[in-house]
Amino acid sequence: MVDDVDFGELADALELRFAQGVDAPWSDQDFNAFALSAFSAQLARLPTFRAFCEARGRTPATVERWQDVPAVPARAFKHIDFAVAEPEVVFLTSGTTRGSERRGRHAVPRRSLYRAALLPPFRRHVLWEVPDGGASPAGPMTFLSLIPSPDEQPSSSLSFMVGAAAEAFAAETHWLVDAAGMLEMSRLRSAMREAACSGAPVLLLGTALALLHMAERLAEAPADLLPPGSRIMETGGFKGSGREIGPEELHGRVSGATGVRPERIVGEYGMTELCSQLYEPVLSEGAAAAGAHVPPPWLKVRALDPLTLAELAPGKPGLLAFFDLANAGSVCHVLTEDVGTVVDGRVRLRGRFPGAEPRGCSRAMDELMASARTPP
Repeated sequence: MVDDVDFGELADALELRFAQGVDAPWSDQDFNAFALSAFSAQLARLPTFRAFCEARGRTPATVERWQDVPAVPARAFKHIDFAVAEPEVVFLTSGTTRGSERRGRHAVPRRSLYRAALLPPFRRHVLWEVPDGGASPAGPMTFLSLIPSPDEQPSSSLSFMVGAAAEAFAAETHWLVDAAGMLEMSRLRSAMREAACSGAPVLLLGTALALLHMAERLAEAPADLLPPGSRIMETGGFKGSGREIGPEELHGRVSGATGVRPERIVGEYGMTELCSQLYEPVLSEGAAAAGAHVPPPWLKVRALDPLTLAELAPGKPGLLAFFDLANAGSVCHVLTEDVGTVVDGRVRLRGRFPGAEPRGCSRAMDELMASARTPP
């Protein structure tokens, strides 16, 4: 019998802790205590996850460190709903990487926990820029979003993230891409003209593909450049589009089209299966920080051997595994097929694992699906 941990009380405690911001200290003991509480809550309420862990001899009685909690392959979210309570929202993956294959689903029991996790890192890395982190812009900025609004795409975790950030921080928001992904160029040009006339800096947000489309359209017919102090948040990649250019070329094109210097383009890394995001701290640390994504203190990242899933030495590339306390309502430990390195907690991405599914992921997935077929 698994000791029950009240999810509501755990979520309340996590929200209070997240609200202290990303610069508030977290000891290893603090993180581990929250992690083990979340592990207990998830085992008590997720029969498939419990069977998966028990088959490996991992229970609250045997696990003393968060690293020893079995990691669930991100691909499992295509087949199993992990939710410790009735979900308030279900986010879906884009479904563009492998055609018509089933889309991943992240059932989130508590929107407020997601919101509490996303706002402090966004504010710290997208809105602050003083090197010591001691100040933020004088007032709210206008957001120009090349990401559909949460009203247009309620199942998109990215739209939810941008909507929550806009509600908290924006003076006003222009949603410039519709649910079908069509960029409304006339409205974009009008918003850029208004910004240029006012002289007030703005935040432009978009996926890499949307920003590339925008830059190409503006290269054909230039618009007013954005005012000094403006910045861009770039996320995602070119999944399923048939387009692929490097970040330096992308940022150069976007900079030329908007007037925003490349060192003011903030890279964001996130995924539907996680409730927390990582950012490049270029606004606070300068261009040298480009490419190194910083997690919030409630998210731990490791690079694992693709065959054995053993943790690799700092700087050695491997499969990225995330332990996200903001995922307390689903499963915290998520194993991806993204390859990267981790040094001092910072992640440098190297793309997807090439070729066939990594053997470590495949074995974990087989064990998890076997657990799903086993009666509780």
